[in-house]
Amino acid sequence: MSSDKEHFSGPSILIILMGSLGDVVRGLSLVSQIKKNLPNSRITWLVEPKWVELITIHPDIDKILVFNRNKGVLAVWQLKKALDQEHFDITLDLQRHFKSGFFSLLSRAERRIGFNRRNTKEFNWLFNNETIDFFSERLPKVQHYLKFTEYLGIPAPDVLDFGFSSFDFKSVLPDILSDINGPIISVVMGSSWESKNWFFEGYRGLIQDLFGSGKQHVVLLGDCSQESASFQLAEYIGSPSLINLVGKTSLLEVAAVLKVADVAVGPDSGPAHIAGAVGTPYVTLFGPTSPQRVAPYGSEHLVVQSGVACAPCYKKRCPGLNRRCMRKITVVQVKERISEALVLVEG
Repeated sequence: MSSDKEHFSGPSILIILMGSLGDVVRGLSLVSQIKKNLPNSRITWLVEPKWVELITIHPDIDKILVFNRNKGVLAVWQLKKALDQEHFDITLDLQRHFKSGFFSLLSRAERRIGFNRRNTKEFNWLFNNETIDFFSERLPKVQHYLKFTEYLGIPAPDVLDFGFSSFDFKSVLPDILSDINGPIISVVMGSSWESKNWFFEGYRGLIQDLFGSGKQHVVLLGDCSQESASFQLAEYIGSPSLINLVGKTSLLEVAAVLKVADVAVGPDSGPAHIAGAVGTPYVTLFGPTSPQRVAPYGSEHLVVQSGVACAPCYKKRCPGLNRRCMRKITVVQVKERISEALVLVEG
């Protein structure tokens, strides 16, 4: 990130996209496309603290503003003071909630562009003075974001660039992975939505099957909420080729692990979209969300679904059906998609 540039002859653009992780990763593709077509523009990104390190590595983002939501009203006041020191020509409100709309208004940009009223929530549309067209929720979310750049007259790219190409992943890769030879399969355990999580028995059966059918290393990834399950899994499998990094990696280390992996597998989650951004095939286990809307970029064909009638429900907690949509996903289905991805990688 080059935050000390002194002269920009193009427009000053604020992008508001604070979370979730998957949305932030998808939104990064707009930055590269804007800079490619408006090289003298100045791009500022408003984000929450937990995603700052990911935003920082994008070479085309000139400044980062941070909204520390844990500070409550004080955070809003601090952000207002920071925005008052800036002069934005255009604000792109990519979050479509009340909070992002309010911050768009505080930006004082002459052009505040948001989603169509029918695609927004929480009266977000009240704060912006321009909107893109309405699109069905069947449109992939990353393509929905790109409608903002198209609205600015910037053509859609043939291939998306998320800004990771110049980053030195080896500099943050955990040492335990630096000397591994042979295929690496990364297994992401869990998501921020309880309803998206696969079951312990599924992960156990899958990893046993993987070790029984070939020589590869399996790397477990996940946050602290999955530590107990990952320890149980590692103890049950008892193989030195199973590397448990759950709860032990930073965001950039997760990106580095996914970069060196031949294929990754797990639920619809933030790491899935990091895998898409770094070009690693990701087998996504879909339950309460729609693959048509949120499948990782480049891995839309590597989706596994059980096909139950109640999905997608878009509920963070299963309404009394014991996550039937995830429970019915079988090891055989997942292994078939992993094999498909490995064939493509090797080919």
